[in-house]
Amino acid sequence: MLENYLPILIFLLMASFIGMGAILLGRLLSTNKPSKAKMSAYECGFEAFGDAHMKFDIRYYLVAILFIIFDLEIAFLFPWAITLSTTGLYGLISMGFFLLILTIGFIYEWKKGALEWD
Repeated sequence: MLENYLPILIFLLMASFIGMGAILLGRLLSTNKPSKAKMSAYECGFEAFGDAHMKFDIRYYLVAILFIIFDLEIAFLFPWAITLSTTGLYGLISMGFFLLILTIGFIYEWKKGALEWD
């Protein structure tokens, strides 16, 4: 039983050594020359301004929900399509219900104007 896990253990050890070796090599070969410009706070080339706890536009969240709807749909449709012959009518009805729920979410997004770009 333990011999089944030996390749995984070897892989994890090799990955750890390569990762630690890259970090160690970077530390040994890098130069440490701090300057005022390097140590200053920056944000996309500008000085930090405003509060970090600002309110986001609602369209940001609507686009995020839209992405989740389509991401879930694709993530579940491919395995379902492959196993459709074995799941039968139950699988077809279950996927139909799932797609109905996602369609309701898409209609909600559409009504809120997430698909309209200004």
